[in-house]
Amino acid sequence: MAAIEHTRAWGAALVLWLRQALGLLGSLIGALSASGGARAVDLGPDQAELLYHHHDGGGLKAYGPAVLLRKSVMDKVALTGSVYVDAVSNASIDVVTSASPFSERRTEYGLNADYAYRDVLLTVSANVSKEPDYLARRFGLDVAQDVFGGMSTISMGFTRGTDDVAKHGEPSFAAQAQHWQYRVGGSLILTPRWIVSANAEALADEGYLGSPYRVAYVFGAAVPERVPGTRSARAIKLRLAGDLGSRDAIQLGYRQFWDTWGIRATTLDVGYSRYLGDDWLVDVTLRRHSQDKASFFSDNAQADTRYVSRNRQLGTLTDLGVGGKVAYTLHKVPGQYDVTLHGAYEYVQYRFKDFTDLRTGQAYQYNASVLQVFVSTRF
Repeated sequence: MAAIEHTRAWGAALVLWLRQALGLLGSLIGALSASGGARAVDLGPDQAELLYHHHDGGGLKAYGPAVLLRKSVMDKVALTGSVYVDAVSNASIDVVTSASPFSERRTEYGLNADYAYRDVLLTVSANVSKEPDYLARRFGLDVAQDVFGGMSTISMGFTRGTDDVAKHGEPSFAAQAQHWQYRVGGSLILTPRWIVSANAEALADEGYLGSPYRVAYVFGAAVPERVPGTRSARAIKLRLAGDLGSRDAIQLGYRQFWDTWGIRATTLDVGYSRYLGDDWLVDVTLRRHSQDKASFFSDNAQADTRYVSRNRQLGTLTDLGVGGKVAYTLHKVPGQYDVTLHGAYEYVQYRFKDFTDLRTGQAYQYNASVLQVFVSTRF
């Protein structure tokens, strides 16, 4: 509880800072307005997307469509609505070793509103995700401010979430979890070709944070998973992007994560982009993620402790992903609209150091592939 109270205090301080910063930004806006030097934020063009996605790996298959529509109103407000559908067929190792494979559908609805005033962009977002035994709701607020004549951007925001958890076959089971996320960041144009950004997050979770279906093992016997009812975490992310000068660019990223459950994780990624002619854009990416296990994670606990989990996502793991994206401009009328076809594919290897496949007795590992194909138009 001390950890969650510390995170709430940190979040309250950040909210206070947010209010003070907004007051300062308002003063700056007034000063710029009086001097006639304020630069208007560009909301960007209207946009529509139609997507199909497919994930296959570790016994889990998920696929379905997604639709997004973004429309500006009076050059000050842009509204974005989206619908994302997953048809899930789950025969993952957790399912086949302790339950039966199942199929279900998840539907996610999103609505964002962007409001531009001078060089400030205010974003309000709402999201609802529905499954037969899970309902997740999110609400977010973000503020971004261009400074130094657009050479830098500072941003801050928060997201508040609530999850309602149920269990198939047990109508009496009902649980809830609360989530808070506070974030702050900034970007800086170093040179005409290079830009750097830094972002930090503080996260707090409280309530039912486990799974009603997952079991752990204590002295070889299956018991219900028991995890703490609170969790707080921090994360920092750094990114450097540069134009290499031959219609190509490179990106480098680093992310560090740590929490009160004992997990520490590091993610490194590198990306390369290049235009081929006037109609083709090609991207390739390489990403590596590694993490240490939670303090209460055990493959087969040798003591009956207050908390115990065999959730492989809380164990020691590494994953390596290689991906590529291709975008082809199907049709373009300069100053009016364009239509682009996109394709993306990523192949990921997952390796778990201290999670055993009960079917083989070996450390568990699997490979996964993620495919996306979508058409977008800007108008």
